[in-house]
Amino acid sequence: MSRRSLLRALGAGAAGATLAGCGVPAAFVEPGDRAGHDSSATDHTLHFANWPLYIDTDDDNESKRPTLDAFSKRTGISVTYTEEINDNDEFFGKISPALMNHQQTGRDLIVISDWMAARFVRLGWVQEMDRAKQPNVAKYLDPQLRSPAFDEGRLHSVPWQSGITGIAYNRKRLGREIRSTGDLWADDLRGRVTLLSGLDESFALLMQGNGVDITRWTSDDFHEICEQTERRVRSKHIRRFTGNDYIKDLATGDVLACQAYSGDVIQLQADNPDIEFVVPEEGAELWAESLMIPNLARHKRNAERLIDHYYDPEIAAELATWVNYVCPVPAARDILASSKDEETAALAEDPLIFPDDTMRQRLAIARDITSEERTGFAKKWNSIVGL
Repeated sequence: MSRRSLLRALGAGAAGATLAGCGVPAAFVEPGDRAGHDSSATDHTLHFANWPLYIDTDDDNESKRPTLDAFSKRTGISVTYTEEINDNDEFFGKISPALMNHQQTGRDLIVISDWMAARFVRLGWVQEMDRAKQPNVAKYLDPQLRSPAFDEGRLHSVPWQSGITGIAYNRKRLGREIRSTGDLWADDLRGRVTLLSGLDESFALLMQGNGVDITRWTSDDFHEICEQTERRVRSKHIRRFTGNDYIKDLATGDVLACQAYSGDVIQLQADNPDIEFVVPEEGAELWAESLMIPNLARHKRNAERLIDHYYDPEIAAELATWVNYVCPVPAARDILASSKDEETAALAEDPLIFPDDTMRQRLAIARDITSEERTGFAKKWNSIVGL
């Protein structure tokens, strides 16, 4: 089961969402107040907070993390690694009191989804990184991920892993191909389709199915997909809305097609080769979950060094073999391709880890939901989903 299987819909962090949506002035931190005393030169430690199951582990000892251990061995920096992020909103609620009150969070490096990262950037809760000290990031970061709308130039964030929200289906059980989002609404799929329940996880693919350019979608585009989804709920075409429990539904055959994440499907295919993942003809959403350095972090330089460590193509390749999401370091592909292990070398040819040029032409990063839009949009979407 992948790390992303732990994601759930919006809801746990309603208070945090309200705060960001209302744009509480007191919560914003001015640029001059974001940096704290950096103890990196004398204190060779670092606190890294991540999601569960989102880093490589040793086959014989799960407490060992080879790529992280290699960093400590090379630099002498000891890393306290905690798997404490189970939900974006929940984690927002955990550390927001410290950040809005100009206090340390106790963490030097965090990983959050880009739609939540956008909130942190708007509030001024994360520090700008020194790219001059991150040559691997500057050289190897995937060009398609370099400048999202919420963080132009990626000054405050660096992708940890990336992925695609598309369509998964059981081709053998369905008896035909799915090529577009519109194919989900065919009569033979009535009651056998699920969508993701989280607003930020679901809306972009549905808009793309309508031919919308998700880099500049409008309020009208959002309300149109809401009306369409409501009709399909009433007609019982949509079976239900899910977190990542769609994995079980698809594996058992209760569902024949669903919104899905690319990394989950790679793992499903290992057990069932009849499961296929589709980047629809109209396009699919490319997303990332990114590393960020919170305000007043005590080991900013150490955090920047760790980020750059993971952009070494050798290290990125090692992580990619374990995580199986879209690797944000395309140069890692050649490392995997040269492996003497056939299974490892085959990953270099997997378009769900290293999308080819044809697939990339159909991938887009959705513009973020603004703070002004979020409260009303979330209320509308959650009423449809039943949250």
